[in-house]
Amino acid sequence: MNRFNSTVPDDEYLADSNVLFYLSDAVTQLLEHKEEYTQFGVIRYFAEYFSSVKNSNHVLFREYNYIRATPHNRASFIRVFWRCYRQIGKSGDSLSVLEYRSLLHLLCPDFPLAMVQSAARIVLMDDAIDCLMSFSDFLYALQLQFYYPEFLDSVLVIYQDLLAGKSPNTVIVPTSTSIEQLPSVAAEETDKEKQPQDGVEPSTLAQCVDALCDRFKRSHPPRSCMREVLEQTNKVSYYSFLMSLAKHETINQTIGALPSMAEFLIDPEMDQELDKLITQISVSPGSNSSGSAVGGLKEVQRRASPRRNIHHRRKMEVESDGSTEETDSSEN
Repeated sequence: MNRFNSTVPDDEYLADSNVLFYLSDAVTQLLEHKEEYTQFGVIRYFAEYFSSVKNSNHVLFREYNYIRATPHNRASFIRVFWRCYRQIGKSGDSLSVLEYRSLLHLLCPDFPLAMVQSAARIVLMDDAIDCLMSFSDFLYALQLQFYYPEFLDSVLVIYQDLLAGKSPNTVIVPTSTSIEQLPSVAAEETDKEKQPQDGVEPSTLAQCVDALCDRFKRSHPPRSCMREVLEQTNKVSYYSFLMSLAKHETINQTIGALPSMAEFLIDPEMDQELDKLITQISVSPGSNSSGSAVGGLKEVQRRASPRRNIHHRRKMEVESDGSTEETDSSEN
């Protein structure tokens, strides 16, 4: 939305852009860490805060309620996760749910296990979620689940009602967006024992999803993409539907956080920074290689991190020290 477009009401622009949310957070952080921030000047602080928001670096080490508060924050967090751990994909390693949760906790200390498990069920088609998953499969599934959780919760209610033979007109859209109120694993397993698992008619689900989009107030995947997925099968289950959406390139482009699947392992900017670190190490034979790499990575992170994270700097440096050598080895 163009803020200079006079046809757009001011209150509508402010609501859609979440400007007031970020301004409120910026003031809150300034007041909570006044001694650290005021030494740089208030004007510079606000400039760097909103620059970090624009560059999608503002979600590092923030609490879960913050990183999920706006669509921009959600997309930014997915992109940060991809950039930080892209080497896992390049190395071809597959990880478990708990291992992915550990990686997420390094960026967001209170990232909920339930969200990680939901993404895993998409990848594994609701089979045993303790199986290993490739980095790309997991991340595209996490992107879909994390960016559209409210909509997917509503689709799940519709799907379960259709399985139970209820009329689509009686479907109630959940109003809660709290991750803690999602169905538990045990409850889902009990429900699965009572319900047939061969899926529902795609045309019926498509009609219900289309009606849901008409009344849904939050973001949802493009209707054309969902129709396209549902037209390609005779029977559809909830998780097969989500897996197709997670791999849909148009949905990926709509969110705008991750590159295409063909370019998933490519990040020229980060590769350039790593090449600089390797060059610094190679031209300084008298210096400690590990120390040089750590120092260089700290500098990269300082440039990438928003002013909000000044009071986390020691934490960032400790985490960098623990991960740099592994990154360097994977590049070499």
